[in-house]
Amino acid sequence: MADKGAVLGDSSVTASGEATQRCRLLFADQLNLARGKYVPLSEARKGHARLCVGAYAVTYCKDMIAAPGAGVLDGLPDMQLVFDPANLRMSWERDTQVVVGDLRDGDTDFPLCGRSALKRAIALWRDRGLEPQIGIEMEAYVYQRNADGEWVPYETPGAFVYGTGPFSDPAGLVDDIWQAAANCGLPIESINAEFDSPQFELTLRYADALKAADDAFLFRQMAREILFKRGYLLSFLPKPIEGKSGSGLHFNLSFTDKDGTNVFARSDVNDTSNPVMQGVIAGMLKHHRALTGVLAPVTNSYERLKPGNLVGYWANWGVDHRSVTVRLSGETGNGARLEHRLGDCAASPYFAIAALLQAGHLGMENSYALPDPETEDGIESVSAEEHAPHDLGSALDALESDTALTEAIGSVLVANYVAIKRREIELLADKSREEQIAYYLHYI
Repeated sequence: MADKGAVLGDSSVTASGEATQRCRLLFADQLNLARGKYVPLSEARKGHARLCVGAYAVTYCKDMIAAPGAGVLDGLPDMQLVFDPANLRMSWERDTQVVVGDLRDGDTDFPLCGRSALKRAIALWRDRGLEPQIGIEMEAYVYQRNADGEWVPYETPGAFVYGTGPFSDPAGLVDDIWQAAANCGLPIESINAEFDSPQFELTLRYADALKAADDAFLFRQMAREILFKRGYLLSFLPKPIEGKSGSGLHFNLSFTDKDGTNVFARSDVNDTSNPVMQGVIAGMLKHHRALTGVLAPVTNSYERLKPGNLVGYWANWGVDHRSVTVRLSGETGNGARLEHRLGDCAASPYFAIAALLQAGHLGMENSYALPDPETEDGIESVSAEEHAPHDLGSALDALESDTALTEAIGSVLVANYVAIKRREIELLADKSREEQIAYYLHYI
């Protein structure tokens, strides 16, 4: 999982000579919460820990429901978090190492584990002799406390698109995130101010799909905790501030063959004849509405996911076109890739990447026809006809009805997720926009 320089294994001494006393064991649940526990290093070296399956029975506000697979009516039994002790890495917390694990039920994968679902999706592509490669771009807003103790947008009066330095970040928050990422081996590609202030884009380096998901999961948690200790709140909510731009989660995808060659590489940027590329795009567009239920997983997602917003609203694709859902990049060599632009950071990277890889694989397996590329500007007019659902409930309906995709991802995993999300919708049904933002703000 970690870069070579960040793996500590059984060592209990950091590079600075300080003794590490504990390990933080983590997994991502269906809400993309970093659940786990602290244990002494001696316990972490065993490579496993036990936790209650009830973690998959609760909403953000800890309302417990009998969701499929969560064991509420079966005595809330244990599941096991399993990991390789050689993958322990330095944390951003003092005297602490950290590791991400898989969930098991005895000798089998725990069916609600998103990381295991991602591993299954990767295995399908490996059977084809291809290794999925993922680059992840995240967007987020920063908040600070006002004199009344309320969260208000961070003051960045000189910020602008692609802004860097003190006018975009007067408190030096990016410096703190960058340093912490370097200390624990999380590979940043770039950070800059985004379209609106105080909004930032945080991009991680390309990696194989599992490492990319692990890095994104840990980076998001690290960045939020680093800023929170300084008195700021980093919010990955899709549309936290009314009237300002939404924040997305973009997945850049390519595949390498057994020789390590990018199979999307081509000499002509407009050459879209690659059969893997065609199959993956066709699969993602065929399952567009169902994918929305996974990649846009909170009620607030649908304030961002609207036509004309440069997001993945329409089921369309194009070459170097930022108004489509699946953008074929302008690079022609090893940098050639597909960029999927629908999601937001409320989604678990494991669940989301697993769903995208499974949709693409279904496109290959079933020889879905590739629609024509988008011919319009995508803002004022579009040639596509299919689009994302308009609310979370409708997106969950689309996900449940797409049995090919749900069975590929994992039917119990999807059923549990849908049950939790439907309860979330009920809880928020009579809440104002401000109350819904407050419900989510400290978790996303």
